[in-house]
Amino acid sequence: MTTTATVPGGSADTAGTAGAARGGLANMAGSALAGGTGVAVTWIVARVLGPAQAGAFFAATAAFVLLGGLAKLGTGTGLVYWPARLRATGRSHLLGACLRTGLTPVLVFSLMLAAGMWLAAPQIARVTADDAPHVIAAHTAGLRVLAVFLPLQALTDVLLTVTRGYRRMRPTVLLDRLLRSGLQLAAVSVAGVATLWLAASLPVFACAWAAPYLPVAILSGYAARRVYLAGRPPGAGPDRTERRGLRREFWAFTGPRALAAVAQLALQRVDVLLVAALGGLAPAAVYAVAGRFVVLIQFANQGLSQSVQPRLAEALSTGDREAANRLYRTATGWLVLVTWPICLLVAVCAPWYLRLFGPEYAAGAPVVRVLAGAMLVATGCGMVDMVLAMAGRTSLNLGNVLVALAVTIGLDVLLIPRWGALGAAAGLACAMVVNNLLPLAQVYRAAGLHPFGRGTRTAALLAAGCCGVLPQGAVALLGDGPAVLVPVLTVAVAAYCAGVWLLRDELALGAFARRSDVEDG
Repeated sequence: MTTTATVPGGSADTAGTAGAARGGLANMAGSALAGGTGVAVTWIVARVLGPAQAGAFFAATAAFVLLGGLAKLGTGTGLVYWPARLRATGRSHLLGACLRTGLTPVLVFSLMLAAGMWLAAPQIARVTADDAPHVIAAHTAGLRVLAVFLPLQALTDVLLTVTRGYRRMRPTVLLDRLLRSGLQLAAVSVAGVATLWLAASLPVFACAWAAPYLPVAILSGYAARRVYLAGRPPGAGPDRTERRGLRREFWAFTGPRALAAVAQLALQRVDVLLVAALGGLAPAAVYAVAGRFVVLIQFANQGLSQSVQPRLAEALSTGDREAANRLYRTATGWLVLVTWPICLLVAVCAPWYLRLFGPEYAAGAPVVRVLAGAMLVATGCGMVDMVLAMAGRTSLNLGNVLVALAVTIGLDVLLIPRWGALGAAAGLACAMVVNNLLPLAQVYRAAGLHPFGRGTRTAALLAAGCCGVLPQGAVALLGDGPAVLVPVLTVAVAAYCAGVWLLRDELALGAFARRSDVEDG
């Protein structure tokens, strides 16, 4: 334990918070752009393809993301935790062996899953498009197009994880958040414009959406190699005994996390597939459009947690619980500050903005409100799932996600046939609450960490007042038409920004102005 890091406000702790702030700000800005382009892509697909084919597109991309998460084998955590731990404990000579241990199985397994997705595409299409037989052929072709790009998606994510393990946020922001999402929007836009002259179909949109993974995967490999070579220590590498020991330790830690990562992705994506299979493609499209803002919140959470993750791993690996707690509480305050206004305002504006996707999507307003309430709870707990994993409790992490997955699947099977998209929203909301409150109790009991610092409380009260009570009260009195919403939202956002400025010390926003001694680019 280092004394400078354990003193409140000490130089090492301050540098860690400042580094997390700078890296997290860049990542969240990139995530905001990626989330915005994702909403634009959703709008184009919903408007051009119509509910049936749009539902098939969303189901196909959900299967693609789910299998891509499975292909990563949990290395999204292991390739951050272990490099950070090896550096913090003076075993940097094992870094190369660590990276090879994580990367090689991902490459092999992703190719196997891609082949499986190609072969199983007709069966997946029949199950999820049972109510629209005319879509099955296009759905099958779209799934096979995505299968070709599956290994590239997995490799892109894992290679960028390697750069984050070295505290380099810039490759993730530039390549994944900006380049990939920008290319996806451009390609899908071209596919949409092509419908003016040609009969663009689901496979064309699937190819446009997935093709950007090719250049991004190549550039991610270059970035990962560059940071590894820059940080490679001089001298001889590890011997065979050390490599074997590292492989055992790496997969003992990462194995449970691999299953947890798949279950976590299933928790986020399986509901779209279940709505398609149990309720039909049109309700699946409504559910995917209504729940798109959840992905935006998850991007913000991911953007901040990816910056905090290596620092938290180093603090916990050296037993510095005070620095870890300070990072967790401060980061949660920032997360609430960013995400709660989005959740609250989206719930207020749902009946209005959903009509922009088409009149049939306005029925998703109750879905938005249910999911927004669940996201308030989830973001209020901070990146608790990641904190539990960085504390070495990956088995508990796995158990929590499996319980949450059982909750969402069980409730979906019961509720979707009767309530459609709203039933899926209720299942996902209950699962999100379970998946955050369980690890919250475990993190506090095992490591004495919790997210409810002064910054978290301040951000929550400020957001609830300015973006919750104020607009909801105005809508209840005056209605929810654009003539009411525009001035009310203007006042609410202005009041919120003023409050953030006045309470900047309580929110620890000064960290964004400090320079860190660690490069986060």
